[in-house]
Amino acid sequence: MRLFLASYRFGGHEERLAELAGGRGRVAVIPNACDAWPAAWSSAVTSDLVPLRRLGYRPEVLDLREYVGRGAELERRLSSFPLAWVRGGNTFVLRAQFARSGADLAFARLLADDALCYAGYSAGACVLTPDLHGLETADDPGEVLPACGVEPRWDGLGLVDHRIVPHINSPTDPDGVGNALAAEYRAAGVPHWALTDEEVVVVEGDRVELLR
Repeated sequence: MRLFLASYRFGGHEERLAELAGGRGRVAVIPNACDAWPAAWSSAVTSDLVPLRRLGYRPEVLDLREYVGRGAELERRLSSFPLAWVRGGNTFVLRAQFARSGADLAFARLLADDALCYAGYSAGACVLTPDLHGLETADDPGEVLPACGVEPRWDGLGLVDHRIVPHINSPTDPDGVGNALAAEYRAAGVPHWALTDEEVVVVEGDRVELLR
């Protein structure tokens, strides 16, 4: 299993991502954490395509809404990419779209077989954790039903054993929501990674690294 889990895009470690992915080739860009914000969806996609292209990747948008009820087809499509890039947004919306499309099961199988590398930032990283409790302080679960037609889920994919708190001490979090959540987790003894926008968690097989 190869995971690159960041607070914001590449963090300070774009070379490590290229190494983990086996080079700068095709990449499936999954922007569905932004599905509750249709007016901003296109610009959000563009904001990820541009830096990926600048670094030499060949990104292709893969919209999970097109694969609802077609999980086997989605898994085949994902397996054709060496790298999946899952952007930030609303973690609860992303979790719902993973479930509706079967991406949760597809990623679990493909990553277990080391068939691709998964790179996610913010919501794209948080969705892989054991559960999403606490993230409601940053992401609104109430956006799930209007955007996805289903109730929010509180389970993550459980592919890592720590929760993730992104945007620690970040200008993107001026109210310090992430810092407050990390403090709550520490007080409750909840295993977690509190990531600044420069930091990345890398999982490669049984090895877990926190890159600062």
